[in-house]
Amino acid sequence: MVLVGEMRDYETISLAVSAATMGSLVFGTLHTNSAVKTVDRIIDVFPSAQQPQIRAMLADSLKGVCAQILLRTADGKGRIACNEILLSNAALSSSIREGKTTNIRNVIQGGKNQGMQLMDDVIQKFLSEQKITAEEAYMKATDKSRFSQAAAHA
Repeated sequence: MVLVGEMRDYETISLAVSAATMGSLVFGTLHTNSAVKTVDRIIDVFPSAQQPQIRAMLADSLKGVCAQILLRTADGKGRIACNEILLSNAALSSSIREGKTTNIRNVIQGGKNQGMQLMDDVIQKFLSEQKITAEEAYMKATDKSRFSQAAAHA
């Protein structure tokens, strides 16, 4: 097992992906706020000539992504964790391998019965439970249009 505190640069990410490809369980952190941005960051750190190879390696070795943001609570007294969860399946592997990371949101939506969840769905849940404000939901949402009406009425 390998734990990488922060995957910031080419060398660190390259070593982490190589270790995962060789069968090691690798946990790493990145400063991204969605599963799509995480996958894109890993691929984009490599020179364009190496990206097809890295996409193939990542498609075969990535087991999951948990992206987290903290939302201000409605009472202003704290924060609540909001997680996006992406788990490996055939659709994810295919999307990564083909360079179609924009499909990852659809993979998550289709994988809800596997335990996957979109950040915006969790934000919507917290908003409907009145744990966060409409303004906070709008500010942290990926799909702003989904929350624009609620924020306008607040």
